[in-house]
Amino acid sequence: MPQDHGRGRTPETDVIDFRAAEQLLDARDPRGAIKLLDAVIEAHPEHTAARLLRARAFFAAAQLRAAELEFSIVLEREPDNAFAHFALARTYERMSRPGPAKRHFRLAAALDPQPEYLAAARFDEAG
Repeated sequence: MPQDHGRGRTPETDVIDFRAAEQLLDARDPRGAIKLLDAVIEAHPEHTAARLLRARAFFAAAQLRAAELEFSIVLEREPDNAFAHFALARTYERMSRPGPAKRHFRLAAALDPQPEYLAAARFDEAG
């Protein structure tokens, strides 16, 4: 018998909702993605990939405080996640918080020196 994860949820339901949330985010419906991911994360608060996807959806929906919180939770669990550092930096940038943005851009570039991260890190600038 499938295990009930609250409100009739099964592991299969959670996987389906996660994949559907990815598709909604790709289709520029971040609020729809957030709704699906809220249920997944309620059932699996430890699911870091769902939290990262929800953080991206919050960012896309301009819910910057919520995005900041989710990216921070991801980084507590995965401090070497270059993408999460980069996305958190973009969030800080949109919040007009250049200090923390620069720090996380530089961490992202140090962890993964891909061109987009290096350009954002602006290592050629002092400070």
